[in-house]
Amino acid sequence: MKIRIITSLLTAALGFSAGVAQNHEQTDSLARELQEVVVTANQPSVKLVGSTIVSTISGSPLAELGNALDVLAQLPMIKVEDSAVSVIGKNNVEIYIDGHPMRDDQELQQLLSSNLRKVELDMAPGAEYQSTVGAVLRITTKRNIVKGLSITDQLQLQRRRKWSVMDNLGLSYHSGKWELFVNGTVNHNNSIAKGFTTNSLIYDGKPTVVGASQHNAYPTTVGVIKAGFNFNSGNRSVGAYYRYNPEKGDFTNTGVEWLDDNPAIARVIDKRIRGCSHLASLYYENRFADNYQLHFDGDFRSSSSHGGVATTYPESSQPDVCSDDKKESTLWAGKLYMKFPLFTGDFTVGTQDSYTHTSLDYTMLTSPIVDYIPSSLSDSRQTSASVFASWKRTFGMFSLSAGARYEYINYDFRINGKRDEDVSRRDHTLTPDISLSYSFNNQAQINLSYKMATVKPPYSQLTGALNYVGMHEIEGGNPALHDERMHDLHLSAIWKGFMLQSDLVRSLDTYAYVKELYPADDLQLLMHPVNINVTALSMYLIWSKPVKCWTPDVTAGVYRQWLRLGSNSYDKPIFSYYFDNTFSLPHNWLITANISGRTEGDMHTNRFGSTLFTMDASIGKTFLDRSLTLRLAATDIFNTSNNDWTMNTNGIFVDKHQSYDRRGISLRIIYNFQPRKSAYKGASASESEMNRL
Repeated sequence: MKIRIITSLLTAALGFSAGVAQNHEQTDSLARELQEVVVTANQPSVKLVGSTIVSTISGSPLAELGNALDVLAQLPMIKVEDSAVSVIGKNNVEIYIDGHPMRDDQELQQLLSSNLRKVELDMAPGAEYQSTVGAVLRITTKRNIVKGLSITDQLQLQRRRKWSVMDNLGLSYHSGKWELFVNGTVNHNNSIAKGFTTNSLIYDGKPTVVGASQHNAYPTTVGVIKAGFNFNSGNRSVGAYYRYNPEKGDFTNTGVEWLDDNPAIARVIDKRIRGCSHLASLYYENRFADNYQLHFDGDFRSSSSHGGVATTYPESSQPDVCSDDKKESTLWAGKLYMKFPLFTGDFTVGTQDSYTHTSLDYTMLTSPIVDYIPSSLSDSRQTSASVFASWKRTFGMFSLSAGARYEYINYDFRINGKRDEDVSRRDHTLTPDISLSYSFNNQAQINLSYKMATVKPPYSQLTGALNYVGMHEIEGGNPALHDERMHDLHLSAIWKGFMLQSDLVRSLDTYAYVKELYPADDLQLLMHPVNINVTALSMYLIWSKPVKCWTPDVTAGVYRQWLRLGSNSYDKPIFSYYFDNTFSLPHNWLITANISGRTEGDMHTNRFGSTLFTMDASIGKTFLDRSLTLRLAATDIFNTSNNDWTMNTNGIFVDKHQSYDRRGISLRIIYNFQPRKSAYKGASASESEMNRL
């Protein structure tokens, strides 16, 4: 169901929800040049550097929490749900670990909190990052020079409605200029979602209701094997790694369907997914003449997946509906840049290029259904070439950052071997950004930033294939979706212990989901994305001040949009709050208690239900001179979280009630022997294309 995509949109914008180090620490010219304003004098300290929130982890109680996900959950403007990381008020968040982009959720699980030095959250990233990036989360680890063999193992047992288990083993060997590392992860997750959906409309001149109930089981098993090396000699370094990622899932949805007052019909949906991906990445870096840096990243990624869906009606004469799909994708990418001083400031210039090929072969295997859900083969190829430049300098109490990115894109889309001229296109885009900061004193600062961006929709939304959902429901993509043109005006300010983060965003041709009648012989409802124009304002006030062993972090804010589609307006604001607490007790005991809530309100074409109070908590302790960590955590303690939403488009009112199994407990055991992080210094050559794939 597309509910997961819609829910991810909410989590990305409101935050209700995504181990390597460098021997030569990456110079952050913005952090070095701009005035720093300290929010709290005690650990963990929080600073505002321009538009970047900097949190120091080393030496604070957060360093003993467990892994990086545990730490991020306690920091301002960052929210963690299971292994998904989001930033409040921002979409398209990029996460970097010592300059290397995070490839999957396991990387944060593998990174121990004791190895973290600081976390930087850039709320207005410049031209060095692709224009699609809304925020950048940069994690810097400690430089830990330990020669020989290092071993780290993490085991997590989780019980919600079903049991889940994860184990990660990391080994590295360091000797002189060389480091070899191997990581392996096995994650078996078994989640359940329950709910029901009703669609109300006027069909053939009379009120009609189409409904369905769901009981979804999502057992998945994912493996990751990663091996590589790093070589460092003086100011030069080179490294590479290979990662193999197999996965399988067997989903089952049991429920009923009904039309008006007719008897409900039992229905079972079985979905099978098998897939794997291969990733090879390399980097080269050279520092010379003290202040000059040359860096290159190269990536090759290949992935394939095969799935089949069978919908059966065991208690009726309704025929079974079966479909099959196969997806393949390939990415070649390269990024080259140089940093050097210019006009008493720091200048960065580079190029970022990629080639992407993805295909989806969808086959409808049931004859009656193929009349309105035909089989199709969609094929897309994209060539992207861009150049970017940015410059940063401090003028007394003022700090200025400015940049621009030019990008050429050639996109070719074909259906059943025929080029679609309406969808295929060549684009030339120029996306500037500028940021200006002023420091009043050591406790007050203000920053104003502007950024223009071109945001491409995910490839999964550009497909022309349709999916059978029920006897009267279809879901699909939209190959005619345009690229979004976004204008973002960001304001951040700090005064003593208070911090303000605000964005005014104007999005042209962003996408939202609608439901409408689909032309067929009988009643069929189609849910798919369409382009919309929307203006949104988000504003959040943060306060944090340690009180002896207690560190509270309070965030309160509002999201309000202006959107009109047809005769309907979607402008009800969403108010939300987050109250995170960390307690550092004697004998290495740590307790966390996080409370959050939100009101009912609109986001794009969805009105999300309220969840006024949810609570997560954990207790942990370290043993054996911090070599062993035990952590017991409970999520959604009072079982108050929900994922309810409604949608009213094209005369169809959708009412969705759904609950995920967030309520549960987990036990994590971490043991490390001479722990040493990987020192891979490479970065993604094409972050946005990785995410779209």
